[in-house]
Amino acid sequence: MQRLEELKFLQKNLAKKIKLQPLKKFPRLVGGADVSYLPACDLALGAVVVFDLKKDCFIEETFAEEKVRFPYIPGFLSFREVPVLKKAILSLKNMPEVILVDGQGILHPRGLGLASHLGLETGIPTIGVAKKPLVGEFELPAEEMGSTAPIYLNGEIRGVVLRSRKGVKPVYISPGHLIDLSWALKVVKKCLSGYRLPEPLRQAHLLSQRVRRERGDCSRWRRGKKSRKESP
Repeated sequence: MQRLEELKFLQKNLAKKIKLQPLKKFPRLVGGADVSYLPACDLALGAVVVFDLKKDCFIEETFAEEKVRFPYIPGFLSFREVPVLKKAILSLKNMPEVILVDGQGILHPRGLGLASHLGLETGIPTIGVAKKPLVGEFELPAEEMGSTAPIYLNGEIRGVVLRSRKGVKPVYISPGHLIDLSWALKVVKKCLSGYRLPEPLRQAHLLSQRVRRERGDCSRWRRGKKSRKESP
């Protein structure tokens, strides 16, 4: 418990560094970031893709592997996933102008969701696109695609519920870092392609699942790791 109290204190201090501001221009390169796991190998797999909005195509994908060093604890996801996502992002040749993250931005009990923490670590504007709400009060939007409803936290609008596809559950949008809510919503809407998740994030999820299947043989991974360690 003492360790968690220290991390709560750290989260609150990091949250004070978050900047919510409009973008100077509409981004062309938008990234998507997602993490999957190989529990048997104790591995986290961070997948990142980069989408070119002008060309309407993906121009790069990459992934990174990291040993899982932090347990899954609600409210502390960023300590578990930021290291592997940061590693993947830093390996990109085409750095995105904005990154969509599978998680919360400022819609977090201490204002530091995964997207916000990742934005602070990388210096890249980030947007939280979550499948479930974590905090806040809201009503569900209309069933039509593109419908929205505000999410209130402590009496302020801090996020938006977005119906990204008719007839499916909405997603929960909040700014992470170096972007405001208005711009976050504009970018996410621009990336919708008929699926629940915006396309960069959907492709990042597909990539993370593909990598997980390819890395599924833990015994082979361990043998490879052992041989690398024993190499002179």
